[in-house]
Amino acid sequence: MEHFPEFVANHLFLFTLLVALLALLAWNLFGHAVTGVTLVIPMETTSLINHENAVVIDVRSEADFRTGHILNALNFPAADMMQRLDDLKKYSKRTIILYCNNGSDSARLCRMLRQQGFDKVNCLKGGLYAWRNANLPLARVESAETSS
Repeated sequence: MEHFPEFVANHLFLFTLLVALLALLAWNLFGHAVTGVTLVIPMETTSLINHENAVVIDVRSEADFRTGHILNALNFPAADMMQRLDDLKKYSKRTIILYCNNGSDSARLCRMLRQQGFDKVNCLKGGLYAWRNANLPLARVESAETSS
């Protein structure tokens, strides 16, 4: 232990890198507790949908929503969320699950909704990528030309 300060002084860059990586790892593991966002994995999401009648909200663009989304999900693009807050208020007493492509936008919007008084807001951890990796089904919106 007596050589530790010498080691740090000789390898300052590597030690700083180690501290930064440990901080990022801690944030990844415990950041949701600090921010108040509840992260749910795909299997928990299906349970919430089936047992608590959770409302699933896709915050991706409408074009992305059309290419594939969770069955019965509503599309509230992140850019329009504040303008459509009144539309969301009718779901304020139900469990809400937000998702985007990877979970970053939906986590930010979960924090915003909690500040607006929504209590049961969850974020799909890993977003639609995690849903696909769990081999869970997606629905697609058919265009008017293809549905005849």
